[in-house]
Amino acid sequence: MRFILAIFIIGSILNSGCTNSSKKITASEYFKNTDTALVKTGGIKMISINTPKGKFNVWTKRFGNNPTIKVLLLHGGPGSTHEYFESFESFFPEEEIEFIYYDQLGSYYSDKPTDTSLWTTERFVEEVEQVRKALNLNASNFYLLGHSWGGILAMEYALKYQKNLKGLIISNMMSSCPAYAAYNKNVLQKQMDPKVVDSILTFERTKTTSDPRYMELLLTKYYNEHVCRIYPFPEPLNRMFGHTNNEVYNIMQGPSEFGISGRLAMWDRTADLFKITVPTLVIRGMHDTMDPEFMKMMSEKLGNGSLLTCPNGSHCSMWDDQPNYFKGLISFLKK
Repeated sequence: MRFILAIFIIGSILNSGCTNSSKKITASEYFKNTDTALVKTGGIKMISINTPKGKFNVWTKRFGNNPTIKVLLLHGGPGSTHEYFESFESFFPEEEIEFIYYDQLGSYYSDKPTDTSLWTTERFVEEVEQVRKALNLNASNFYLLGHSWGGILAMEYALKYQKNLKGLIISNMMSSCPAYAAYNKNVLQKQMDPKVVDSILTFERTKTTSDPRYMELLLTKYYNEHVCRIYPFPEPLNRMFGHTNNEVYNIMQGPSEFGISGRLAMWDRTADLFKITVPTLVIRGMHDTMDPEFMKMMSEKLGNGSLLTCPNGSHCSMWDDQPNYFKGLISFLKK
C-alpha cells in the first residue's frame, strides 16, 4: 500500500502543472536527501538553541526539497505539537512545496525544561530565529506559517525579523487576545446553553479543571463546534492533544481554548500590523474560536495582506475545510 501511494505521489508531481515561472522541480529533486551526515535521518534534525537558562535541543523534520518555497510550521498551544499538521502531507508534496515540522521548546519531541521563566513570547521569537539559521532559511525561500498560538509567534517574529521572510501566513489567530476573549464571551458563549457556560466557568473559577466533566463539556459543547467540526477528531489531532505539555499551555494560554487567562491574556499587536510589509495571508474559519470579521480587518491593516476564508472551517480549518484551506494556501505560496 505504501509503495502504491509513493508511486501515486511521484506521478502526481511529474504530471502536475507549475503555476509560477520558476523551473519545474522533478520528483528526484524534490525527494532528494540533502542530509550530508553519514547516518541518514529521514529529514529529522535536532537543533541546539541558546536560552537564558542554558542550551536545549528542539526537533525538526523536513519534507521535500524546493529552493524557493520552504514553509516552517509553527504549531499552537503553546505546548502542543507538530502532529496535527500531518494533513499537510496529503497536499504539499504533490505541489512540490517543501515544509518543515518543528516542535517548539517544551513540546513533545523537543527538550522539556521545567523553568517557567522560559515561557515568554520574546524568548520563543529568538528560538525561531535560531531554528531559521540552523535550517539555512532566508528571504529568498522562507515562508513562516503560524497557527493559533503559532500565529502570535509568527506575527511577533515578523515584527522583529521580517527581513528574513519571503512570506507570512497567520492561520486562525487574531492579533489581539483581549479581543479574542471578548468574542468568546460576547458572541460564542451566548450561542450556548447558559447552564453549560455556567458549569464551564465554575470549573475554571474554582480551579477544578482537572475534573473529567470539565473537558467533556468543552469537547461536546464547544470544541466540536469551534475547534474541529469533524467528529470523532482526526487521529493526528487526538494524538496532539494527548502529547500537549499542559504546564506550558496553562501558563501561557490558561486551562482551555474557552477564552484566555494566561500570560498571553493582554497580548495585542493590532496597532502594529501595518509594520509587517512582507506578503501575508490571513486564514479565517467562519466557525472559529476567533472572530472572522476581526481577521478580515487584520488582512486590511497589514502592509501587504490578503485574506483566505474557509466557510466550513473552525479553528482547525486544515482539517474541517481542507478544499478551501489548501487551495488558497497553495495559491498564495506559488503566486
